Amino acid sequence: MANEVTLLDFWPSPFGMRCRIALAEKGIKHEYKDENLKDKSPLLLQMNPVHKKIPVLIHNGKPICESLNIVQYIDETWNDKSPLLPSDPYKRAQARFWADYVDKKVYELGVKVWRTKGEEHETAKKDFIECLKVMEGELGDKTYFGGETIGFVDVSLIPWNCWFYAIETCGNFSIEDSCPKLVGWAKRCMEKESVSKSLVEPQKIYEVVLKLRKASGIDQ
Repeated sequence: MANEVTLLDFWPSPFGMRCRIALAEKGIKHEYKDENLKDKSPLLLQMNPVHKKIPVLIHNGKPICESLNIVQYIDETWNDKSPLLPSDPYKRAQARFWADYVDKKVYELGVKVWRTKGEEHETAKKDFIECLKVMEGELGDKTYFGGETIGFVDVSLIPWNCWFYAIETCGNFSIEDSCPKLVGWAKRCMEKESVSKSLVEPQKIYEVVLKLRKASGIDQ
């Protein structure tokens, strides 16, 4: 049976970037379709009728939704190269835990930094740095979160690297000052073609953030 793979995505999405990296790591040929989220395609609405969100991976006509679920599906379906999740059940559970932490802490607090102002903004900055320090503690002295090779947690977190510039600029602080090991990890990840070609230039993300801030009334 032919492997027909399509990714419904939106270019600035860090969640979509996870899927792009996983596909690139596995060397999977696929069709990329960039969605207009203000005018969602009939295909997106058909393939993700519950949440109507990207990313959606369509494999031989069957949709898989939610980015971490997609990355795990890719890893399990194309398991002949570049494993992303450990084979050991405990390590797999730990990897899922930290990926979930990225979604519930790094994502939510990072967004808060650029979407708020005043006291809420200052609190978000402090909390954001603290959660990055937690991630840095988990990284320890390892090359990647996955050990010597890029893994599930790395794929989950590294898309935020191209958002960090916007977060830092809006927050007027430096991530490297507080989390140098994490920045070093990000640089190592970016040396991989599967990562560098899947991520968007930070300046382009910053331009998107500026438009969103203006639209929400933060910047007049």
